[in-house]
Amino acid sequence: MHSVATPIRLNPLPSPALRSFAWGVLAYFVAVILWGAVVRATGAGAGCGDHWPLCNGTVLQYSPGTNTIIEFTHRITSGLSFFSAVGLLIWTFAATVRGHLARRCAVAVVVFTLIEAIIGALLVKLGLTAQSQSPLRPWYLALHLTNTLLLLAALTLTAHMLSRKRGYLRNEIRLVAPFGTIAGILVVLVVGVTGSLAALGDTLFPAASLGSALAEDFSSTSGWLVRWRWTHPTIAFLASILLIWILVRAARRTTEWDNRGLSALVLILLAAQYVLGVLDVVLLAPVWLQVAHLLGADVLWAALVVLTARLTLQPLEVAKAE
Repeated sequence: MHSVATPIRLNPLPSPALRSFAWGVLAYFVAVILWGAVVRATGAGAGCGDHWPLCNGTVLQYSPGTNTIIEFTHRITSGLSFFSAVGLLIWTFAATVRGHLARRCAVAVVVFTLIEAIIGALLVKLGLTAQSQSPLRPWYLALHLTNTLLLLAALTLTAHMLSRKRGYLRNEIRLVAPFGTIAGILVVLVVGVTGSLAALGDTLFPAASLGSALAEDFSSTSGWLVRWRWTHPTIAFLASILLIWILVRAARRTTEWDNRGLSALVLILLAAQYVLGVLDVVLLAPVWLQVAHLLGADVLWAALVVLTARLTLQPLEVAKAE
């Protein structure tokens, strides 16, 4: 008797236009997030007053100041991002078969986008913008950043699932050792949240020099946001040990895909984040460097999400009949 592999029916890939649109929406969302960082770092969050969704109570702005331009631009681009998310959802459902994992991911994109808008509105209505030192602001910011990363993960998975030739249907995948890789993702999530709080501390309590910044980090008279800043690089260093272990395992593990190239990319991005983080401390967190650091974090996050999907959501093995 000879073993005969049962052929697996492969549904045609979605059109190149849809796949390009999905990756393009992800890139657009990253740009919106980076502009949001500019809003926070420049203290322009109150540029539209406490009005939302209108800006200063109107739609059109006459002779707006710099802060109003920065904040209003962010609101416009954020509004467009919602329509792009809805467009991605409709197109994905129209172009894929029942049970396609991209459908669930696209639904998650719209849900997280709505939550993002609600959190943004609360930040404005509660006055948790600009130079506000309200004790509520760090908690809202941590929630905001967590939702943002989950939104990026959903966008990345949508584009990734639309681009896979196998293992994109719910009944044609198997979970492989999900706990270790998902633990790595959760650790990176924690690193991101601590980084957002450290950035808020830099914005509200800018230091005059590197020496004074280090002294303030460990001074009992400093606010907790300032004394919190050292936790970000510490947690990031510990997280990198876990990530490197995961990357080594990913490069060695035999799967449907060759993960060595992606693992090397994640390692390079991780090293770049360390360089940007050190420069952030030495140069006292200028706005352009904060944006560059956040861009690196977003790209690293997206690459990790794809690697996690490759490791944990693998196509079923070809069934064999005797």
